[in-house]
Amino acid sequence: MNALNSINSEEELNEFKDLVARFFAQKAQKAIDELWDNGVINEDTIEQWGAEHMRTPYKYASNRS
Repeated sequence: MNALNSINSEEELNEFKDLVARFFAQKAQKAIDELWDNGVINEDTIEQWGAEHMRTPYKYASNRS
């Protein structure tokens, strides 16, 4: 049985979304903690990330109408 088939209300859908979000947040936190513990990232790395501008540059076609 598909778990999504058992969702019967907007409230249950929101609870399911929250559960999935928390699951992936915990996985991300665990991976970040491992990087920190192994010395791959440190406080300087975090500070650098905070200062980065990572917007995707948009390229427009020169012959756009």
